[in-house]
Amino acid sequence: MREIGTPHPRLPLPSPGGEDDPTAFLTWLGEAIPMVAHLGIREMHRDGERLVWELDLLPSLNDKGTGFGGALTAQTTLLGWCWTTLWLRRRGLARDVVVAEASQRFLAPVTGDYRLECTPEEGEPARLAEQLAEKGRGRILLRQRLWCGETLCLEARGDYAVLARRVRNGLQSGT
Repeated sequence: MREIGTPHPRLPLPSPGGEDDPTAFLTWLGEAIPMVAHLGIREMHRDGERLVWELDLLPSLNDKGTGFGGALTAQTTLLGWCWTTLWLRRRGLARDVVVAEASQRFLAPVTGDYRLECTPEEGEPARLAEQLAEKGRGRILLRQRLWCGETLCLEARGDYAVLARRVRNGLQSGT
């Protein structure tokens, strides 16, 4: 049972040069963030710099039978957090990531199962890498798009902060 104020154990980093298994990462994510089990995520995969979730609409229905804006907003925010966390993990870094700022623009109702995509803004991964090397912390701007079939229903942007290493229980974390 999770306790408030107690961090969930980190997932071990992938082998050097390796990547996380998407299924194992989603399993860990559901344990670390209990609401993930209720988001309807069917699949997660990478396509180059793009991180993609395939989702069922049913868990996120509103009273009108379309996508509930609050649930969709939570999903875009979490997808950006995942993008940043996975990017760090591929580089052998276990760091804390938080959303600093987020905005959404709803363009059309979500009327069926959907795809949520997250990509970095131009030049942002290189900028983050430079900030981490120079200051030990940094920020990255990401864009999320929600597609219901060929219809773009939601555009979101998030500014994610990668925190500096800190000491946990006498041990340095966030290599």
